[in-house]
Amino acid sequence: MNFKKPALLVTALLVALPLISTTVTAQEKTRLSIATGGTGGVYYPLGGGIASILSKQLPKLEATAEVTSASVDNIKLVAAGKADIGMSLADTVWDGYNGSGKFEAKAPIRALLVLYPARTHVVTIAATGISKMADLKGKRISTGAAGSGTEVVAVRLLAAYGIDPEKDVQREKLSVAESVSALRDRKIDAIFFSGGMPTAAFTDLAATPGMQIKMIDHADGLKALVDKYGPLYINDTIPAKMYPGQDKDNQIISVWNLLVVNEKMDNDLAYKITKTIFENQADLVLVHKEALNMVLADQLKGGSPIPFHPGAMKYFREKGLKAK
Repeated sequence: MNFKKPALLVTALLVALPLISTTVTAQEKTRLSIATGGTGGVYYPLGGGIASILSKQLPKLEATAEVTSASVDNIKLVAAGKADIGMSLADTVWDGYNGSGKFEAKAPIRALLVLYPARTHVVTIAATGISKMADLKGKRISTGAAGSGTEVVAVRLLAAYGIDPEKDVQREKLSVAESVSALRDRKIDAIFFSGGMPTAAFTDLAATPGMQIKMIDHADGLKALVDKYGPLYINDTIPAKMYPGQDKDNQIISVWNLLVVNEKMDNDLAYKITKTIFENQADLVLVHKEALNMVLADQLKGGSPIPFHPGAMKYFREKGLKAK
């Protein structure tokens, strides 16, 4: 009469065992956080692609892409151990490494790999009448989200043209998606953004009926930037037709994008991440074409202003790369 109770207890234990086993297995996974940027740029989808590849190819790892304000915040998150990988512009990486600019102390960071050049977009619409950098004086402009690499570049570029970013313009600190909405509603007159191309938010803006996008040339500001900050910036071009209605090449300045990690990251983990990303680059290109510019042979040719992590260097040496 009471003999069924032990049997029920054994059955319950047998049912519970697989659940316990599954929980333990899940707990063994290393969770990896990738600090990216806003949803309207390239960092977030590309970071999501990297997270997907790492999670798929490295069974004991589970990676996720996090929305952030981008470069400056990403360096701070990685330095504080609140993110494992951060995407950032090279000039912001340099400031973080040296404890200058927006950083009060030196960030313990190392480069993992060089991604692609971030093209500096200075965007307006024909209705504003803005046709050159000097026309921005006195205008309402977005210089990028607070804590972004775009903000760093925008402030420096304005100064290169003799425009005081604190006195000569009305600054709004908006993400690229917020900036496009504000420009479309004529709440601002122009947008600064450093990122990949095409940037989805600008494609949407250019495709809006009645909106004629206008890209402002600024390549002649390069000398002033290099004279003050060193060779972190390069001349570049956003080709005509990159965005709907863009009828000519846009002469610009660019700065490289990097993946950075904390200097304390395990060497083997850094090695596996670097190796996995390059060996699955074709999958990343399907996420965004900027991944085509992630060239293995060029990794040690000056794209990173800071030292690479030893784990990344192990992979580069295996592939026969030598420092410039």
